Amino acid sequence: MPFASYARLLAEHGKLLGFGFVVAFSSSFGQTYFIGIFGPEIQAEFGLSHTVWGSIYLVGTLASAALMPWTGSLIDRFNLPGYTLLVGLFLIAACVFISLGAGALSLVIAIFLLRQFGQGLTSHISITSMARYFDAERGRAIAVATMGFAAGEALLPFTAVAAIALIGWRWTYGSAAALLGLVLLPLSLWLLRGHRHRHQAHLTRLAARRDDIAPGVHSWSRAEVLRDARFYLLLPGLLAPSVIGTAMFFHHLNLADAKGWSHTWITGNYVLYAVCVVLTALIAGTLIDRLRAVRLLPYMLLPLALGLAVVSMFDAPWAVLPYMLLIGVNAGVVHTATSAMWPELYGVEHLGAIKSLAMSLSVLGSALGPVIMGGLMDLGMSIESVCLLFAGYSIVGGILTYIALRQTLAH
Repeated sequence: MPFASYARLLAEHGKLLGFGFVVAFSSSFGQTYFIGIFGPEIQAEFGLSHTVWGSIYLVGTLASAALMPWTGSLIDRFNLPGYTLLVGLFLIAACVFISLGAGALSLVIAIFLLRQFGQGLTSHISITSMARYFDAERGRAIAVATMGFAAGEALLPFTAVAAIALIGWRWTYGSAAALLGLVLLPLSLWLLRGHRHRHQAHLTRLAARRDDIAPGVHSWSRAEVLRDARFYLLLPGLLAPSVIGTAMFFHHLNLADAKGWSHTWITGNYVLYAVCVVLTALIAGTLIDRLRAVRLLPYMLLPLALGLAVVSMFDAPWAVLPYMLLIGVNAGVVHTATSAMWPELYGVEHLGAIKSLAMSLSVLGSALGPVIMGGLMDLGMSIESVCLLFAGYSIVGGILTYIALRQTLAH
């Protein structure tokens, strides 16, 4: 039974896996699907069009992407508990700051802080820790951490919609700061107790392997990765989930309005999306440990393309169900396979620096997605046409991913 292996893994490494889960969940407050819930209220209060709100999101997110290669690489140099504490405190401050927002400039700063310390560094801490401290079980460890993202996607959007209706958007974000400060950050630090010994054991294993490692799987530096042709062929496919997924979640309420669906119907079905993410991630984690992540990557964008085609062609409310299912399958594979791919291709010694580069590009994609989609709609393109355009891009990205990994797959 594949899931029996997860039970054994949890029994042996429960606290570290729990840390990955909790930190991934904590990233929710800076993720697009959560911020997007507040969009209509913020736009109404400040009189912002889709394009202006999308541009504010773009500028804040671009600033975050520019800083990520440096802030993300610090995880290679600083102890994990201290790094986690600092990032967590800044994320709390970000939630407080947006709740006190007074205009467009303050919103840009708030989006920067939320994207940098929520979507960016908090996610980076969770997945990099799993990829670094697990070897043979890396795929399954990342899958368990991924469940934290899925839990946030399942629980928080619907909760936020209800909370905004009851206490307003400002107090809702203030409540997020309280949850982080009183529960999630203390819990994550408690789960890291004794980490110094784990890290020292990791360094010892790394030193022992350094002189006896397979050709082509040595620990590449970030500069070496930037000279690798595979990296650039992989980029379109790797960026597709960030560009498209962020754009769709950012504009889901606009999609609902265009289709005649209620807001609670589409956000309520985030639960289905999250369940599919979890189940797919658990299955993908087992497959990665058996077959390697690079064997799954060329196929990861197919469900995304199919989901976009469904939501483009059908207006009936039931279309939300296969759409959420398919994009959930895509996200489950993306969360696990892309994270496990980096150490498979480039080793673990400089993993923080390499992943922070990838995260920076992903954040850049997430900045461009909403404003591209909003701009196209403001220019008169129907949301259905935008979805078909995104589906075509997904297919091209999958083909380029296969070309990039063709030689690796042959070995």
